[in-house]
Amino acid sequence: MNQSYDYVIVGGGSAGSVLGNRLSQDKSSSVLVLEAGRSDYPWDLFIQMPAALMFPSGNPFYDWIYSTDEEPYMNGRKVAHARGKVLGGSSSINGMIYQRGNPMDYERWGSEPGMETWDYAHCLPYFKRLETTFGADPSDEYRGHHGPVKLKRGPATNPLFQAFFDAAVEAGYSRTPDVNGFRQEGFGPFDSHVHNGRRVSASRAYLRPAMRRKNLTVETRAFVTSINFDDTKANGVTYQKNGKTYQINAGEVILAGGAFNTPQLLQLSGVGDAEHLSSLGIDPVVDLPGVGENLEDHLEVYIQHACPQPVSEQPSLNKAKMPWIGLQWLLGRTGPAATNHFEGGGFVRSNEEVDYPNLMFHFLPLAVRYDGQKADTEHGFQVHVGPMYSNSRGSLKIRSRNPFQHPSIVFNYLSTEKDRREWIEAIRVSREILSQPAISQYSTGEISPGPSVQTDEEILEWVANDAETALHPSCTAKMGPASDPMAVVDPLTMKVHGLENVRVVDASAMPHTTNGNIHAPVLMLAEKAADIIRGQKPMKPEHKDYYRHGVHPKDAGTVER
Repeated sequence: MNQSYDYVIVGGGSAGSVLGNRLSQDKSSSVLVLEAGRSDYPWDLFIQMPAALMFPSGNPFYDWIYSTDEEPYMNGRKVAHARGKVLGGSSSINGMIYQRGNPMDYERWGSEPGMETWDYAHCLPYFKRLETTFGADPSDEYRGHHGPVKLKRGPATNPLFQAFFDAAVEAGYSRTPDVNGFRQEGFGPFDSHVHNGRRVSASRAYLRPAMRRKNLTVETRAFVTSINFDDTKANGVTYQKNGKTYQINAGEVILAGGAFNTPQLLQLSGVGDAEHLSSLGIDPVVDLPGVGENLEDHLEVYIQHACPQPVSEQPSLNKAKMPWIGLQWLLGRTGPAATNHFEGGGFVRSNEEVDYPNLMFHFLPLAVRYDGQKADTEHGFQVHVGPMYSNSRGSLKIRSRNPFQHPSIVFNYLSTEKDRREWIEAIRVSREILSQPAISQYSTGEISPGPSVQTDEEILEWVANDAETALHPSCTAKMGPASDPMAVVDPLTMKVHGLENVRVVDASAMPHTTNGNIHAPVLMLAEKAADIIRGQKPMKPEHKDYYRHGVHPKDAGTVER
């Protein structure tokens, strides 16, 4: 391996995989990707088989096993946060749900000072560039058809999906043909990054096809411990591998470690709140108090029902059937193991104060937790639900100079009146939908939280005790102008304020989290950032209309609320 590169990318996850591919397209540039985890071996069933998604989380072979500190508004619970310990990062262990977010998320981004080039019109072409959407109309101008990320639509053919969609309409909500197209609001099939029965991680879509290039080097099990500086100018990184320490010179250091690792590495390297760093014996390079602050996430719960009819996928959790299910997948990439099962859901507004959906629903035709703990029922189903725009904010702070010690992480879930109010609304809206005639024939009653949870106080207590993260941490090194004291990254260059040759490209750079799973927005951000870094002419903005409640007439065949 060389000792000097034009670009050193710290992190081979979602953003790092995109950058490794796009930056190495310039044959005159040398690119090194340093991934602290191991390789994503093609024979590893737990990360290649879509339905095996519950196995990597909590397993130290695949997961860094982060945890929050005691959350003060969740009865002191510590909330586990799975992060991928493998090439592809969390895209190699996540639920494979592909959601762009609402167009108005990006209008919000673009409305802030210095962020004008991050509005919906500027982001849409980059979403389209990364997508190949199977199941979409080839003439659909909202979707991409030739990108590296192969997407499967639905199919959501299990009768429970149709019953759920019909129940949503009976409750007064809408259907939508594509939550990633013109209209997000409503219920319908979801896209997943699954193709031919296999997970399409960012590594598989971007990095592995590029690894044949001579100017791209990928090192796994390479744990970066610091960015090396000459005053405020970065000149490389230090990393450890197999007990040995290495130093690499870099023309530019690009941080793509995600919302936890990126601020952690910045702080370890002397970039962050100067007072906090000094208290740990770290000499500050630049005083940037926003590093590690503004931490956002989506929290979710499972509302589970028992099903009296033998139509759910619950039997696929039977250990006696797993060998046959695995054989189906091995021989033909078919059967229950060839899908993530999150094939449909929806987005709604829980109150009239919001302009666009603030609740997300994932429907699953079986009743099981992420850790594999299944509900005690022969057949069942569940809805995952949670607010999308909590105004609770947390922080991440390193505890010491030891790069291998996990930082202090606190999200402050449920800490605001708005957050708590929307949680009550989320449960009541869910129950309203699940009580409709269209789905009642498939339910013998709510298993979780159960009939004992009714009042606002009981709902909040259940959420505090039972909710899990949806695994969407973001915004800990947010984009914004230098005039914003909490901004970390220049939105026009992706450079860290006050530093030379350091950029951030990952979920930590998001100024606000988006509505839905955040893997797709991270890919888009990295695609757009790659053009910025290479000095490429940006893609031409596409000024397309999008659905806005109260502006567009009622869609044919849908019911508006």
